[in-house]
Amino acid sequence: MKLISFKADRLLLCVFFSQLWVFTDCTTTSQINTVTKPMMKDVGPSVRASSTNSQTTTPLVTTPKPKPQNPDGFKATGQNETSITLQWNKVEGISNYKLTYEKGSKEVTSTDATTIHDLTSGSRYNITLFSMRGEEMSEGTSITAVTAPRNVENFKFLDQNETSITLTWDSVENISIYTLWINGKEEENITESSRGTIKHVVPNLTSGTRFEFSLFTVFDYARSSGNNITAVTVPSRVVSVKVIERTENSIRLEWQSANINWVYKVLLNGSDVPAGSTSADLPKLLPGTKYVVSVISQFSGFSSAAFDVVTVTKINCAAANWQVTNSTITGRVEGLFSSATAVPKEQTEGSANTNLTGSNIFFTQLYPGATYNVSLFYEIASEHLLQCSHSLTLIPPTLNPQCKHRGGYSVKVSWETVKGVWTSVKININGKSNDVPKDKTELQIDQLQPAKTYKGSLVSVSGTEKSAEVEFYCSTDPAGVIGGSVFGVLCLLLLVGLAAFIYIKKPDILSRKKPFIDGSKQHSAKGKKISAANFPDHFHQLSLDENRGLSQEYEDLSAVGTDQARRAALLPDNKVKNRFTNVLPYDWCRVKLSTSGPSETLDYINASYMPGYTTNREYIATQGPLPGTVKDFWRMIWEQQVKRIAMVTNCVEGGRTKCERYWPENGNPGIYGEISVTVTSEKRDTSWTLRDFTVKHMKTSEERTVKHFHFTAWPDHGVPENTDVLIQFRGLMRQHIDSESSNAPTVVHCSAGVGRTGTLIALDVLLQQLGKEQAVDIKYFVRKMRLNRPYMVQTESQYVFLHQCIMDSLTPNTNLDDNFYENVGAVYVNATALRELSLAQGKHPN
Repeated sequence: MKLISFKADRLLLCVFFSQLWVFTDCTTTSQINTVTKPMMKDVGPSVRASSTNSQTTTPLVTTPKPKPQNPDGFKATGQNETSITLQWNKVEGISNYKLTYEKGSKEVTSTDATTIHDLTSGSRYNITLFSMRGEEMSEGTSITAVTAPRNVENFKFLDQNETSITLTWDSVENISIYTLWINGKEEENITESSRGTIKHVVPNLTSGTRFEFSLFTVFDYARSSGNNITAVTVPSRVVSVKVIERTENSIRLEWQSANINWVYKVLLNGSDVPAGSTSADLPKLLPGTKYVVSVISQFSGFSSAAFDVVTVTKINCAAANWQVTNSTITGRVEGLFSSATAVPKEQTEGSANTNLTGSNIFFTQLYPGATYNVSLFYEIASEHLLQCSHSLTLIPPTLNPQCKHRGGYSVKVSWETVKGVWTSVKININGKSNDVPKDKTELQIDQLQPAKTYKGSLVSVSGTEKSAEVEFYCSTDPAGVIGGSVFGVLCLLLLVGLAAFIYIKKPDILSRKKPFIDGSKQHSAKGKKISAANFPDHFHQLSLDENRGLSQEYEDLSAVGTDQARRAALLPDNKVKNRFTNVLPYDWCRVKLSTSGPSETLDYINASYMPGYTTNREYIATQGPLPGTVKDFWRMIWEQQVKRIAMVTNCVEGGRTKCERYWPENGNPGIYGEISVTVTSEKRDTSWTLRDFTVKHMKTSEERTVKHFHFTAWPDHGVPENTDVLIQFRGLMRQHIDSESSNAPTVVHCSAGVGRTGTLIALDVLLQQLGKEQAVDIKYFVRKMRLNRPYMVQTESQYVFLHQCIMDSLTPNTNLDDNFYENVGAVYVNATALRELSLAQGKHPN
């Protein structure tokens, strides 16, 4: 009994130490024997005795083995379409673990995490984790984990507008939830159980903006890696477009840009034109023409709806053909307008009556002599656009003069006040002109001869307009003249008696020859050439006695050609096309513009063909263009195929406009009717400027080059300071003519197209004659020019200067004596006085 008790105690002790030191086999028989054998030595023989006789089995006492502990913290930490990553906390003393799941199992060693592969996307798995000690396994801990679903296919944008984009993709099997991110932010979950192609509209977007879309498929708590695309919304239409400036040839538009990333496309009648971010300038347009301008917002290849603006270019009213009477204004204006007004600058009686027929305007019931502001308008969408304004003064009323004598040496002219406006009254009696202010109704004229009848005239003046001239007669008082008459008769009888006495005494006195008659009067119509050798002496003879010979020659030319017909120039429609009333082209040699049919108004321009050295149409002499004739000027240049223009005036001289500028400034093309002109080069010298024009016909697109020779050193009312500068200028022009080898005429103009123009043409021809024949006939050629156009070489000073040019060409290095320049100076002074007189008589110097 005691032995058994000992063994039991030992067993309990073994179990105790097993738990304490984690002994694994302390309950086995061998272990017990191992432990107990030494102890049995102390038992004594009794124990061995019992085993001596027979094999004695020691009773075995066993306890159940404890299973390994389950790991805790078991969870799924990640997944993709074909794998799940797992993690747990290790069990102390355990290094082997085993995972089981639907598709298999996996053992891992010495780690607390692993990934299982070759799984099915978008699937749910039950995964159990065991800790292992040898063959022993823990009871296991289980979790449920899922793989990520696969991405959608064919993810793209299908359509877009200003505020939405339509997306489309192919559905994923067993997936009904999709998550859409926009620009990196989760925006919405989309539930769609249908199969096939899925469409989804993303609303409430900003127009003209780029968006990044990411689409994920969702299964349980997992989502796919996602698909990414970029799409943009359509930009919105501009809110408004304003026409901020209109001219005859251009339009300027402005708008507000909604987004700095947008660009803008501008269409003019459907064709692209350059545009900025907030404005567009539309040049090279036709006057008085309607245009449709479309402004389109653009972003990333997408365009908004167009904002259309309908507008018109302005009209040049000054270029229209206006005619005025004392109560009407009529005009023909090219270009679009729908209404017209005539408003007086000062308060007048009544109001104007307006009648429009096509391009024709007719104002009636106007106040005589009043100045009216004529305005043309064009209506678009209830807006009245001002096309142009122009001031016109009517012819003032005709006044009825009455004349009474005021003694033997004076008369008084009076007139009654009538309806109308005038700024002054001009009265002419006995060759003297008198201006009377508008507040006076009478004028006394003194220093007349008694008992004499005078013819007078009266016109009322308003601005530049004059009334019809009214002629009248005034007689001075005859009292006191009888005594003088008797005395005169006695004197006459005395003179007759004296003449009779002289004849009786010296009858041969009346038979004497006449005194010296200047040889120039006997000059034949064919002329007489002066050789180069004889010209200096010839010029010297003409310059003697204060240039008496030159003055006589010039006087002989005064009436040449003036009796020729000028019917076309005097037509009412053509009068406004003439710069001066007395410088008019003759019918037989005037330049005619091309027209569809015979018309002396449509084909008229104040220009004349002029003879040269080789042909009778080597030049065209013309006036400086007026504002209303610039288009006709360029028509003539084009139709006559002109290669060069010589301009011998400045546009403004002495504060007066001498010629309208007919070429564009600042490098921009100028549009003159159907002709476009661009300045391609400009070279300035001290005395002249040379320009190159590119002239293009707008209908045919044909282009030509025209050379512009602009002489700028010819002073108003005079001649150049020396001959060299004009001779050099002529040389440049002649060099261009010879190099072109063209039969086209050279156009020469100043202001009226006769004075400076005639001097330059004559100089060119005479220097050619001098070079080829070694002789010249200046008077003959000037006469020949005047048969084609009146007043060619208009002043005596120009005639003298022409002789000096020939003289200096013969002796380029010889200075003339002071006596000549004194004589020339006297001629210039006299010529200036003559010119002032001519101005009073309606003649205009060049």
